[in-house]
Amino acid sequence: MILRGTTADFRGVELAFFRLKNDVSEAQLLAFSERVDNMFLANQEGLLARFLLRGNAGHYADVTFATTQTRAEEICQLWLSHVAAKAYLTLLDECSVDMSFWTRIG
Repeated sequence: MILRGTTADFRGVELAFFRLKNDVSEAQLLAFSERVDNMFLANQEGLLARFLLRGNAGHYADVTFATTQTRAEEICQLWLSHVAAKAYLTLLDECSVDMSFWTRIG
């Protein structure tokens, strides 16, 4: 989890809903998520917060707050070229992923 100062100034959000692959545990997800935070996201300008949520029946959400929606999208694209981020993505059931970007309007 990353929480930088105040998140009151966020303008962009990335929401990724997913399920884990059958052979992946929540403990593995958390360990890989920590690696992503420490090795990759901690160095990203404009990233204000990132955390995981668990819903019902094995559903999860990966939530990122950024200074703008454009910056949230840019950070998301960088996941595809970082070794820790790519390893994290291998844990997800690809057919279950539903990702979207949002802009705060009020």
